[in-house]
Amino acid sequence: MGTVTVRHLDGDRFRIGIRDHELLVDQPVADGGTDTAPTPTELFVASLTACVGFYAHRYLVRHQLPVGGLAVTADYATATQPARVSDINISIQVPDGVPEERLAALLAVASHCTVHNSLTAPPTVSIVLDESSRPRSVHVA
Repeated sequence: MGTVTVRHLDGDRFRIGIRDHELLVDQPVADGGTDTAPTPTELFVASLTACVGFYAHRYLVRHQLPVGGLAVTADYATATQPARVSDINISIQVPDGVPEERLAALLAVASHCTVHNSLTAPPTVSIVLDESSRPRSVHVA
């Protein structure tokens, strides 16, 4: 099981700790942030897009096919009530030299990346308050 820790920095900025890596998130200026980093929603879409790219790359390497020029692009839309990403359209730029007969399998593999699978078979999510971090009242008699 992995652990991700997010700590508030200032304003709308947060530092994300993942293993030995750090990322930042912020909000655009128009939304009250300072636009120093992507938003959590952008990272969500980026995570899916990167996962598709990773799986596509692994497929190409496993079958000794060209990888130069592989790129994955995502366009997304948001909706309200509830606030969410409502649509994601992902496009894979296939490297030159990948045979036509390999394209369906490439698409099938890329479409079953871990993040996409997690969206189509959603995980159980629980959100709780960590009561151990709250200061306790001390009563002196």
